[in-house]
Amino acid sequence: MLLNLDRQDPSSICAVDDLGHETTYGELMADARLIAGHVPPRSLVYAFCENSMPSLAGYVAFLANGIVPLLLDRDLDEGMRGKLIETYRPAYLWMPGDIAVQGCERVFCLGSYDLLRTGLRPYPLHEDLALLITTSGSTGSPKLVRQTYRNIESNARSISEYLGIDATERPITTLPMNYVYGASVINSHLSSGATILLTTKGVVQREFWSFFRDRSATSLAGVPYTYEILKRLRFFRMDLPSLRTMTQAGGKLLPELHREFAQYAEERGKKFIVMYGAAEATARMGYLPPDRALEKCGSMGFAIPGGRFSIVDESGRELEGPNVDGELVYYGDNVTPGYAECGEDLARGDDRLGRLETGDMVRRDEDGFYYVIGRKKRFLKIFGNRVGLDEMENLIKSRFLGIECACCGVDDRMHVFITDGSFAGDILAFAADATSLNRSAFIVTTVPEIPKNESGKIRYADLEGMCPAT
Repeated sequence: MLLNLDRQDPSSICAVDDLGHETTYGELMADARLIAGHVPPRSLVYAFCENSMPSLAGYVAFLANGIVPLLLDRDLDEGMRGKLIETYRPAYLWMPGDIAVQGCERVFCLGSYDLLRTGLRPYPLHEDLALLITTSGSTGSPKLVRQTYRNIESNARSISEYLGIDATERPITTLPMNYVYGASVINSHLSSGATILLTTKGVVQREFWSFFRDRSATSLAGVPYTYEILKRLRFFRMDLPSLRTMTQAGGKLLPELHREFAQYAEERGKKFIVMYGAAEATARMGYLPPDRALEKCGSMGFAIPGGRFSIVDESGRELEGPNVDGELVYYGDNVTPGYAECGEDLARGDDRLGRLETGDMVRRDEDGFYYVIGRKKRFLKIFGNRVGLDEMENLIKSRFLGIECACCGVDDRMHVFITDGSFAGDILAFAADATSLNRSAFIVTTVPEIPKNESGKIRYADLEGMCPAT
């Protein structure tokens, strides 16, 4: 069975929520069978996720019984929800009962969740299709990533191996279940017989940390924004004796912040593991071993067990040796078959054949460690000079500690968005000096907040619409 769920001790605790409820592996599988008993195999189900028991039970029910879920945020905008339903025509919806949906029939309920039959005529599904998930930053977009059973199994196995996950682990949910990173935490720990601590609270809430301590959480996962918040919360002063491991993915962490958390982990006998991944590779592609976290600060490490990296130039030619820049290409069983953008795509086969062009520009050092230096498409030509938007963001954040910043623009004009207008003049001067370009190439704009998606990634499309006229 997928994720080794049939091999787990049915009496061991699978999940605990912040309301005090516990579920064993046996009880989880029993609930999953109840749910699946009302859904024909190879049906498409929209699972509106939250970090709760019934949401987890639905997820397991679908994956373990040949039912294909699309994972979505429970609070997805109604208009987006309607657009997705119209595009892919799901047979069922699995969602909290307090969300009203017109024209559906309730056929089953478990706890706070209802199973609704839509009555829509379904599209054919490919036999290998296991899961659909939105790409990072496009929650609610009709563009979906298609994942197979082999993708999920191989990535969960690899993650469990390099993180050393076993049945004693107790990860706390810091990420949404419908986010690929959040799903990978669940997959890798379920397959290892661990106990998942489910909470809908965030790291800024006192209840989160009370639950963390009361239930002796052993690990937490976060995107760069999570770690920025943790530092502001004075995380380094917290007494967390049960914490063993901190993992980070979902974007590049500032080297200074990477160093601080790696130093904290080394001093406290814990592990800090920077990882690299994408929904298009199921979840993880690379990781930096914790014993190299300080030495290789700023690196995302090397390929996960079972995977391989290469660097290619603009013509697709593979580049050998150290200290060369190019696009990162990944090979592995976790490379997903491709996207779906309409209902007919659900029957598509494998478009990628185990090879993923990541779109990330990287550099490999003499020891074979990889460093992300920017996105292939996140570059501008300014007065004939190639300037990286990601690099500029990192430079500004490194120089002006604690400031929120995002860069976008068009050739010959970079727009720098910040949340503290008192730094505008200094940042303008810094950007010009750092690039040796005239100040006229930069426009610094103050906004109330930098728009981000649910996983903390910057919504650059929103910023581009806010660019002032030049």
